[in-house]
Amino acid sequence: MSGQEPGRAEEPLLAVVPNFSEGRREDVMDAICAALEVPGAHLVYRQADPEHNRLDTTVIGGPDAVRRSALRGAAKAIELIDMDEQRGSHPRMGAADVIPFVPLRGITMDECVALARDFARELAETLSIPVYCYDRAAFTEERRSLAEVRKGEYEGLKADVARGERLPDFGPHEIGKAGATAVGARKPLIAFNMYLSGEDEQAAKGIARAVRESSDGLPALRAIGFAVPERRCVTVSMNLVDHEVTGLRAAFDAVRAEAERRGMQVLESEIVGLVPQAAIADDDIVYLRLEGFDADAQILERLVSAEGGASGIRAQTVEGFLEALASDSPTPGGGAVAAVAGATGAALVAMVCRLTIDKKGYEDAWGRCRAILPEAEDARGAFVELADRDATAFDEVMAAFKLPKETDDEKAARSAAVQRGYETAAAVPLEIAQRAVALMRFAREMTEIGNVHAASDGASAAQMLSAATRCAILNVEINAASLKDESKAAALRTEVDALRERAAELLDAADGAFAARVH
Repeated sequence: MSGQEPGRAEEPLLAVVPNFSEGRREDVMDAICAALEVPGAHLVYRQADPEHNRLDTTVIGGPDAVRRSALRGAAKAIELIDMDEQRGSHPRMGAADVIPFVPLRGITMDECVALARDFARELAETLSIPVYCYDRAAFTEERRSLAEVRKGEYEGLKADVARGERLPDFGPHEIGKAGATAVGARKPLIAFNMYLSGEDEQAAKGIARAVRESSDGLPALRAIGFAVPERRCVTVSMNLVDHEVTGLRAAFDAVRAEAERRGMQVLESEIVGLVPQAAIADDDIVYLRLEGFDADAQILERLVSAEGGASGIRAQTVEGFLEALASDSPTPGGGAVAAVAGATGAALVAMVCRLTIDKKGYEDAWGRCRAILPEAEDARGAFVELADRDATAFDEVMAAFKLPKETDDEKAARSAAVQRGYETAAAVPLEIAQRAVALMRFAREMTEIGNVHAASDGASAAQMLSAATRCAILNVEINAASLKDESKAAALRTEVDALRERAAELLDAADGAFAARVH
């Protein structure tokens, strides 16, 4: 990575690739994808397949962020998808069907396995659904295969579990309308579909059986065949689980040969989701008869390069941020300082949670800490983003002042732009103050019930969040004073007065909790 300091470890980066059992209802898919977006994790790919009735997504980020993303996406899918009503040509067992974690850099496969298993437990406990661990995260050899875990699909699994068979690794021993979820850890997988002429589904199944590893075909290749009535053809749908063992051309050649033996022709192929750069060459696009392939959107390394590098305040060292702050530039300024203070407060809350969870003597607090931890992590990422947004908002004000003002129309447009800029410049620190106050109650709670040796950290979190609130309020007030719309300015002043009062109450409570723990 460009600019990496010698000897400095890279920040862990991984992908989570949730597959959901919905590929037709746009509103449902949009809601799921919106839920996947959390601070520190970015939805970089989505593809809906109405024929399969399936939504494939990919999220890239750090371990904690992609974990939060996957949990939120699964929760939304379970809320909106009823497996008793769901139908599609792709095998499925649950609303949030499959959630694999894929190491990209700075994280080992063993670490990814540990993350997947811990997430599987959290998913089952939080959403009360059965969860199975598969692939590298499997606890037993027979569950390494996703096909084996998903055998019989939703209906078959539901019947088996009702008989006390094929019980999940985590969660309830019954299958409800949300179905079950498979959570795994694996190497980058290539989902490759080939569409063949004709409507003979049995022929497609025979081709898949001939080429897949489980039938003594190509190693590291999984395949199923089925009809696609909507397109009046059949497909062989493959997963290349290790492209270094069996690559795209080898899979394509094998399927084509088996198809020609049966009098069938390859119509086209597609890569569903992402593909490693090393797995595909430029001339493969024509050779494989790929349709709809977008290298910029589907080659994994290009997305890692785009998403993996931080920018703005997130990318700066502490000294770099302080240098920028001390310069004669108006940004970053007090609003960014408020946001950074909020981020440090959130980080301290998260630290106290982690120093309490699974520690002997604090069993009664474990559940509460597990609930607060993701809230603190979400807030930490949000504060950093708000720091950059604050700088951008004020830059927009400055840009508005530079607009031309020669004519009456230009003057009116300039004045309107300036006012819009001030409104945004007030809205961002207002959100900082709102978030800081909301998190202060968790700081007080962690001071009160968390590890006693970290009580000062909980109380310090409250102090930092209080400072964030006060600094943010000052920035709201100075921008509100420039608004010509007095009703908007008055509404802002009323809200910040309430926030200031609430922050003072919560700070007193945190101070009291600290005093009670140390005296």
